[in-house]
Amino acid sequence: MKELFDLYVSFFKMGAVTFGGGYAMLPILQREAAENKKWLTNEKIMDFYAVAQGLPGIIAVNVSVFIGYERRKILGGIAAAFGVVSPSVIVITVIAAFLSNIKDNVYLQHALSGITVCVCALIFHSVLGLAKKGIKDALGIVLCIATFALTEFTGISPVLIIIGAAAAGIAMQMIYVRGAISKGGDQSK
Repeated sequence: MKELFDLYVSFFKMGAVTFGGGYAMLPILQREAAENKKWLTNEKIMDFYAVAQGLPGIIAVNVSVFIGYERRKILGGIAAAFGVVSPSVIVITVIAAFLSNIKDNVYLQHALSGITVCVCALIFHSVLGLAKKGIKDALGIVLCIATFALTEFTGISPVLIIIGAAAAGIAMQMIYVRGAISKGGDQSK
């Protein structure tokens, strides 16, 4: 029961300070779940993000469910999901009650502009860290550039791009294994 409460509180804190969606939560999640709590590795978090990107729904909620499930199965997933959405529900409820009084508040508008810039920098920091860990060879570089180009310059769904990248990775592994077998080498990589 203590770990369920810990999941809820940890994800509540993350949800309370995350502005800008699931990707903005990434650096906070890495620090809290991987570094502080040691619940899982940064690589596992990235695996969860990759899967969450291809699923319907909010990325932050999907990732929180994956992590909660990893820790305490269904109840852990539920605790983490409720934790990450609770701050938003509270804030939205308060804002809705006072919207007419705050929508034209210049200080609030400037604060949100500052938060947006900060979130962009945090996401960029996470992307650099992930690139250093995730791009390990020429195929990784090609897939990274191709993914960026396809998402930036076409209307192709990110889900299809992720599926294509997975297929390319599998195909390259099969080619590697066949080459190793034909040369009598190790095929276990």
